[in-house]
Amino acid sequence: MDSPAVRLMERLGLDDDELCAILDIDPISVITGELDHRPELGILLTLTEEAAERVGEGVLRRWVRRTGPSGRPLDHLLARDFAAFEDSLEVLAARGFVLRGGG
Repeated sequence: MDSPAVRLMERLGLDDDELCAILDIDPISVITGELDHRPELGILLTLTEEAAERVGEGVLRRWVRRTGPSGRPLDHLLARDFAAFEDSLEVLAARGFVLRGGG
């Protein structure tokens, strides 16, 4: 099944619970595809599509779970702080995916 929700899940490596929290929906809405009332889905797909084209979906999936200058992008999504997530995407575009040693 190829739906916008599934594309977002695959692009960011989200599980079902994470997707439901981000979109503030129940699992039945995902199964039935009743997500037309969720404008953030389209916005997130657009924002992440641009990032995936730049860095690749594999990198994007790893990046979303890594702590960056303003925290973990996934935490911004789970808190439904989409402005902070967009800011993190801008940092990714400007700096790339930077890993620091933990020593």
